[in-house]
Amino acid sequence: MKKVNSILAVILGVTFLTFSCNKKKDGDDVSDNTEVHDHEDPTIPLDTTKFAAFFQKHPDFKQFEKEVRQLYSKHHHYVWQDKGGLIEFADVIHNRVNQLDNEGLELKIPYKEELNAIFDNPQSKPDTDSELLISSMYFYYAKNVLEGLDTDKRQEVGWYLPRQKVDYVAYLDSLMLDPKLIKQDESELLSQYYSLRKGLKKYREIEKKGSWGTIALDEGVKSLKQGDSAAAVVQIRKRLTLEGYMKNDNGKAVYDSELYEGLKAYEDKHNRVFDGKIGPAIVREMNVPLNQLIKTISINMERCRWISPDMDKAPEVIAVNIPSYRLVYFKKGKPVFTSKVVVGKELNKTVVFSGMMSYLNFAPYWNVPTSILNKEIKPGIAKDPNYLAKHNMEWYQGRVRQKPGGQNSLGKVKFMFPNSNNIYLHDTPAKSLFNQDDRAFSHGCVRVEKARELAVMITKEDGNWTEAQVDAKMNASKESTYVLKKKIPVYIAYFTAWADENGNVAFFEDIYKRDERLAGLLYAAK
Repeated sequence: MKKVNSILAVILGVTFLTFSCNKKKDGDDVSDNTEVHDHEDPTIPLDTTKFAAFFQKHPDFKQFEKEVRQLYSKHHHYVWQDKGGLIEFADVIHNRVNQLDNEGLELKIPYKEELNAIFDNPQSKPDTDSELLISSMYFYYAKNVLEGLDTDKRQEVGWYLPRQKVDYVAYLDSLMLDPKLIKQDESELLSQYYSLRKGLKKYREIEKKGSWGTIALDEGVKSLKQGDSAAAVVQIRKRLTLEGYMKNDNGKAVYDSELYEGLKAYEDKHNRVFDGKIGPAIVREMNVPLNQLIKTISINMERCRWISPDMDKAPEVIAVNIPSYRLVYFKKGKPVFTSKVVVGKELNKTVVFSGMMSYLNFAPYWNVPTSILNKEIKPGIAKDPNYLAKHNMEWYQGRVRQKPGGQNSLGKVKFMFPNSNNIYLHDTPAKSLFNQDDRAFSHGCVRVEKARELAVMITKEDGNWTEAQVDAKMNASKESTYVLKKKIPVYIAYFTAWADENGNVAFFEDIYKRDERLAGLLYAAK
């Protein structure tokens, strides 16, 4: 993934350097015992007794009072103003706040007119209210752009991936104490955020050009194939060109080879195999309004704020995106392995969370959960006394389990990252399910199409195992465990839009219907 320089860090670092030292004039010969009187301290002490009155006058910024007080308890002077007036970085922050729509945020900025007046008519004499307004504006920006919704609101939409809370006062302080940090190429947010931001800009530009028309198949036509002519072809061609799946729009109504390649690229981007036909499903998907696509991008930019950017820097990460039915194994930020997956159906949603893969189980037993035992197994036994034998199951310690074998519901290997949700990755004998585009069928765990290949890759890297060793363990009649020497982070996430480094966006069905709820929380909360 492409690393994004933290503009905020760079400018803050440069700005605060001016507060941490005084320079000698060229040619000065100053001994250790000589006091320097040439340079007057540019900083100005701040009267903290005026804080209470400020926050009483500006209640919408009351939530940042703690951070503001903490900032000035470390720096007992004006930060955004010196004896020469407003510093340059104050303008940068002001401009960023006035362009929050570029960050996918539709916010009514508190005290915007008052803030604008500070910069439209700058005063030569520092003013306490102006200083505190700019500080509050900085924390407002950090809260909304870099942090996002609070943890409790994230969990309301089923998001349990943790992210360590960032102390933005300490962050500023660290830059003042250690200026060399400005040289590091680090991102404040997950790299996917910046890819989606490019996509947001792209789709807004499409919107300015007038978007594309509604696509409709002619009455009685179920699908179109190469060689067919239809008005729908013109609209599809226009859309694919605007989105970047085709280089040119020749305006033809004939479904030609050029359109075929564009459609194939579109389906590939959405992790589907193209059958060569334009049918109702793809038409319905392409008729999602452009403003809805823009909203979807913004919603997923918010989700990016909830994941630590450390994920980009991890030596290796296994990530599952539920709506795209995809598992990707990243090493040093680069995808090295992908596989289709089956996730939980609506009634048994796969949980969004993270864990550390610590061991693999080969030829596993499947301990039937109590819910499945009561709803499926016991009724089956009541109808057929041989039900357990037919399904290679047995009673064990008061519970039912399925014995190892080719028909075991967990397949021949499972990948364990212990968690309270009892969710894990596993193989499956039901390989035909991976041929379907919509793959929400499981009871909550994640079934992996290429489970064998994943096991081979993990054990080869971790223990120098061969494919033959993996096959022998997978096909054994006895369960065995492989304990990883080095645990692997696993993230199970929920993104309905995903962009590449160039801002080309793939949209996925909101299978758990979470986008609208998140949008309501997002905009209501702000």
